[in-house]
Amino acid sequence: MAPFRSIATAALLVLATSGCAVFRQEVPVQTAAMPGQLEPIHAAAITNNLAVFWVSSNGCTDKDDLTPVVDRMRDGSTITLRRIDEDHCDHPLADGVELQWSFEELGLTPGTRVSINNPYQLPPTT
Repeated sequence: MAPFRSIATAALLVLATSGCAVFRQEVPVQTAAMPGQLEPIHAAAITNNLAVFWVSSNGCTDKDDLTPVVDRMRDGSTITLRRIDEDHCDHPLADGVELQWSFEELGLTPGTRVSINNPYQLPPTT
């Protein structure tokens, strides 16, 4: 559990100092027409033109199992992470897995203001 806390703490520190991430929106992005399922996340960070997410994994989740959907708005963009393929493995990772996309992969201009549209899921307590 300690590695997750240190990762989450580091992510929050990055967010506090990056100036380009927003995690609360005035108007939520509609997700009904998006592919796959809305993915709860453990943590997220937007820094150095990267979007970094920590998501749950049963041991087989990789980047190809999820897709980030980017909605462009007046004040920036919103990323909604969607799970396309389920992880049917049976070796759950308590801290989840870290996945990242560059702004270039997301079609975003460097320095774009970004918000995240996913619900947060706390790790299980032991």
